Amino acid sequence: MTMNEPQIWTLIAVFSATMLGVVTVMTTQFSRVIRAEIGRLDGRLTGQISGLEGMLTGKIEALDHRLSGKIEALDHRLSGQIEALDHRLSGQIEALDHRLSGQIESLEWRLNGRIDALDSKLTARIDTLDKEVADIATRFFGAA
Repeated sequence: MTMNEPQIWTLIAVFSATMLGVVTVMTTQFSRVIRAEIGRLDGRLTGQISGLEGMLTGKIEALDHRLSGKIEALDHRLSGQIEALDHRLSGQIEALDHRLSGQIESLEWRLNGRIDALDSKLTARIDTLDKEVADIATRFFGAA
């Protein structure tokens, strides 16, 4: 048989059409299988991600509650200690203030006494010096 016969060309056309049809069907089926597998993986991953999200949310909330409780307990403890320290220091400061006030008053009385004594001595000396200068002036210049 030669290539000029119509049966050969018909067979070639039928074979080409069949092969093209098979390739088209296979490509379509392969595309559907890929879409189905991607959809299955998407659903599976979405489920796993949702599960992990729920688990992490639960753990984060539990940790948040636990830390909140510990922080509140620490805050109350520190507040109590700070108040106790404040009362203790206030009492000590008041006692120190009273003690220093008393010592300052005592020192003030002592210094006032010394200043008054010194003032009396200086006044007496100045009066004596004044009389001596007057006596010298009277002797030197005579009675005025």
